[in-house]
Amino acid sequence: MTTTETPAPVPAESGAPVTKTGAPAGPPPGEKKEGAVLNAFSHGLLVLWAFMVVMPLLWAVMTSFKDDRSIFSSPWSLPDRLHFDNWSRAWTEANMSDYFLNTVLVVGGSLAGTLVLGSMAAYVLARFDFPGNRFVYYLFVGGMSFPIMLALVPLFYVVNNMGLLNSIHGLILVYIAYSLPFTVFFLTAFFRTLPTSVAEAAFVDGASHSRTFFQIMLPMAKPGLVSVGIFNFLGQWNQYMLPTVLNTDPDRRVLTQGLVQLAVSQGYKGDWSGLFAGLVMAMLPVLAAYIVFQRQVVQGLTAGALK
Repeated sequence: MTTTETPAPVPAESGAPVTKTGAPAGPPPGEKKEGAVLNAFSHGLLVLWAFMVVMPLLWAVMTSFKDDRSIFSSPWSLPDRLHFDNWSRAWTEANMSDYFLNTVLVVGGSLAGTLVLGSMAAYVLARFDFPGNRFVYYLFVGGMSFPIMLALVPLFYVVNNMGLLNSIHGLILVYIAYSLPFTVFFLTAFFRTLPTSVAEAAFVDGASHSRTFFQIMLPMAKPGLVSVGIFNFLGQWNQYMLPTVLNTDPDRRVLTQGLVQLAVSQGYKGDWSGLFAGLVMAMLPVLAAYIVFQRQVVQGLTAGALK
């Protein structure tokens, strides 16, 4: 004859109230109220922060479609009609098209070079043990703390002696060198989170180190590449100090230099609508890139914590 024993009640955690059935009760009403107040306060701060960030952007976009009289007479009202001639005037007369093209060439080339070189260096530092591994890694980390202001004068003479001053490819090389420390630091930590069993299986099948990296490990690191690519894109697109010192040719100015020139020239002309149109032109690619890749950015930032 078998008997069924009644299991002993699970002891409640220390400090938690216990009901008659032995199950721990929920949190006291006071704790619920305190958590609700804290939740409402945090949400209120997030809403306030979003308002402070989004409103200037929306106001700039709205102002770019107004005429000059409406900008000063009714700055907070909607435009009476969409003045697309502001955008065409900024694109053609203010040479924003040339500045935009130069910026795309510089940022596109430097971003590609930064991701390729940075991912290769980070993979070696993360996966291979060799004498001086940590020393090289900390050299890259130390490069992140080096102020760019201290390097402007010697950098100017180095670029000038190499014959790369006032050139697109000279700016590309400087941007790559400027962005490599953060890229290597970010991707080294990301490559360490990837499983080693996949790479070991590729080596067993006869794959070389280069083939394993480009065909297996690099696609697995796509979230990290997208994340660091977005950060580098933002920094390189908005870079002003380096092109101002190393690129003084008016025909090769990038967008940040063009915006400063536009602010000076349009300010004297009183063409504030054209100035706001040029400002929005420079702002839209950055917003579009983040909106398109925001999910990959979040995945890349949290991948190391989830693995």
